[in-house]
Amino acid sequence: MTTQQTLQAEEYKQTELGELPKDWGVVKFEDCLSDKKVKVSKLQQSQFLKIGKFPIVDQSQDLIAGYWDNDEDLFSSPLPIVVFGDHTRAFKFIDFPFVCGPDGTKILIPEISKVFPKFFYYYLKLLNIPSRGYNRHYSLLKDYSIPLPPLSEQQKIAYVLSTVQTTQERTQNFIKSLKELKKSAMKHLFTYGAVSFEDIDKVELKETEIGMIPKNWETEPIKKYIIKTEQKDMRKTNIEFKYIDVSGIDREKSKIISYSNFKGKSSPSRARKIIKLNDIIIATVRPTLKRIAKIDQNYDCQICSTAFCVLRADGKKMSSNYLFYNIHRDYFIAELGRIQKGANYPAVSDSEIKNQKIQIPSLTEQQNISSILSAIDEKIQAEEQKKEALKQTFNSLLKNLMTAKIRVNDLEVGV
Repeated sequence: MTTQQTLQAEEYKQTELGELPKDWGVVKFEDCLSDKKVKVSKLQQSQFLKIGKFPIVDQSQDLIAGYWDNDEDLFSSPLPIVVFGDHTRAFKFIDFPFVCGPDGTKILIPEISKVFPKFFYYYLKLLNIPSRGYNRHYSLLKDYSIPLPPLSEQQKIAYVLSTVQTTQERTQNFIKSLKELKKSAMKHLFTYGAVSFEDIDKVELKETEIGMIPKNWETEPIKKYIIKTEQKDMRKTNIEFKYIDVSGIDREKSKIISYSNFKGKSSPSRARKIIKLNDIIIATVRPTLKRIAKIDQNYDCQICSTAFCVLRADGKKMSSNYLFYNIHRDYFIAELGRIQKGANYPAVSDSEIKNQKIQIPSLTEQQNISSILSAIDEKIQAEEQKKEALKQTFNSLLKNLMTAKIRVNDLEVGV
C-alpha cells in the first residue's frame, strides 16, 4: 500500500454517500432544517407587480418573479434561507428581503448550528431529483442524506463555489450588456452609417418607407442584389449529405447547431435546397422567430429544407455579411410578421422575403458596418465560451468539493 493510500485509509471512512473524511458527518435532509415555525405571507401570481419596493420570489426558474409594495408581507425570519420549487425542483439562495410567491414556494430554513446555509444550498443543487411532472417533489427531498463537514470547512467550500459563481454572473451580465450594445449599434449603423455618435449631426438624412437613412443611400428590394440558387430532389440521387432543418438553428446565436445525415431515397421530401458558403438562410415558417444562419465551410454544398429561403448575395453590390445583419433588424422581422399568412402555421414565401426593401449603402460602407457588428459578435462569442468554461469549472468543483475529492479545510480565506 502506498503512503497516499495508507493516509487515505487512516483519514477516510465508508458512508452511505461513499468514502468521506472521518471528521465529516452524514445526516438526513430534514435534520439540516430548523424546527422553528414561521408565518409566511404568500401572494398569488395575479397580484405580482412589474415595479415595486420588494422582490417576489416564487418557484419559477427566475430568481425574481415580480414585485410588491407592502412591507407587512415581507418574509420576517432571519436570512439567508433556501427556496425550493415544489413543482419545478428549482433551488434559490435568498439573502435579501423578499415576499413569498404562491403555494408551491417552499421555504427551507437551515439549522445554522449544523449547516452553513450556502453550503446547504450548493449541495441541494447537486441532487438529481426525479421529475414527477407538475406534481409535488418536496417529499422526495426527505429521502436524501447530506454530508456535513465541520462548519469551518462548509464555509470554505461555499466560499470557493461562490467565487466561481460570482464570476459566472459577472460574465453573464457582461454578455447581456454586449447584446444591448449590439442592438443599439444596429439601430445607429442602419440609420446614420458607420460614423461616430459625435458625427451624426453631420449626416444628412432622408425619410423612406423603411425609416430614416443617409441621403446618399438607397432602398431597394433584396432580389436586386442576390443571385439565383439551386434545388435538387435528393431522393432521386445517391448522394450522402448534411441536411439542415429549421429546428437546427440556434435563434440566439443565429447559427446552425445540428443537422442530420441522409442519402438518396431515405431523404426527406423537403431536402431540396442547395446551400453554399456565405449563403444566408431564413426560415419562412414563423419568420418572427428569427431562425437565421449564415452558411460556413462545414455546410458548403449541403442541403437545407424548403422551409428556408436561401439568400446568396452577389458580392459586387451586396456583401453577404451586411445582408445577414440587415435582415436581423427589428423592422425587417416585424414586416415579415405583418405579411405572414396562416393562423396555425404562419409563413411567408421566398418571393415575399426577396421583395422586402433594405438600406443600400456603398459596398465599402456595407463592409464597414458589418465589420463593426462582427467585432461585437466575436466579443460576445468569446464571453459565451468563458461562461461555458466557468460553468464546467463550477460543476466540477461542486461535485469534487462535496465528495471530498478536493479538500479546502486548510484554505485560509476571509469567510
